[in-house]
Amino acid sequence: MHIASIGLAGFPVGEAINVDYLDVDAAARTVAENAEVAIGVKVRISKNVVGANGLEPLQRAIAAAQRAGPGARVMCHIGDAPGDLARLLELLRPGDILTHSYSGAGNNIVQQARVLPAALEAKKRGVLIDVGHGGGSFDYTVAEPAIAQGLLPDTISSDIHAVSGNTPGMPYLPWVMSKFLNLGFSLEDVIAMATINPARIIGRVDKLGTLQLGAPADVSILELVEAPVTFIDTRRNTRQGTRWLKPVQTVRAGRPFGRPYPLPFAYP
Repeated sequence: MHIASIGLAGFPVGEAINVDYLDVDAAARTVAENAEVAIGVKVRISKNVVGANGLEPLQRAIAAAQRAGPGARVMCHIGDAPGDLARLLELLRPGDILTHSYSGAGNNIVQQARVLPAALEAKKRGVLIDVGHGGGSFDYTVAEPAIAQGLLPDTISSDIHAVSGNTPGMPYLPWVMSKFLNLGFSLEDVIAMATINPARIIGRVDKLGTLQLGAPADVSILELVEAPVTFIDTRRNTRQGTRWLKPVQTVRAGRPFGRPYPLPFAYP
């Protein structure tokens, strides 16, 4: 549930520039009354979204989640966040989610080749680290040192939509998973970060994200292709890889659906 009552309807004008849109009571009530589907409150903290309001939108999102009841999370989008990023990270609570964590949009979690201590402290106390690749939020020069210094992702997400799907980084979920496979993560870890980990965070459907008896019959069948491959991030940095995940079949609620997208999965 977006903390702004207009959601992203104000784009390209930031939805948090006018704090009158950030109604804590209304957001809390909506999450509480729809707890079967709403797991928390979303807020975007980037300079062009919050304007002169700094961290006030995040503080309101946290207040709304607290009022909504136990277990309500905050998902905080960072891009070029305003001010001291450490202050933002210190506000996040255990179970809250930091998304676009490896963005290179500016004011990054990696500064002067070092991960901010506040980011490592946030992860240590239980803040969840999400990828949120999208069309502008994944930079190898941020992700590589962050991962090497211990800021590993908990969940891999694509942030796929009509615009981001046409960007050079091609943030289709199996392609994003493939990037992390080539960053040194095991196949088992990559699959977990895209399935069981987010399912546990959602915490609404029994056995979601598993192949256990009685689980929802939602299955992605992937082929592990062993072949040279080139990946591009959202800052046009390239990396060479040796394997990638190709979707073969999707099953939703027991029903098979069509063939995978031709790109990037038709890679020669």
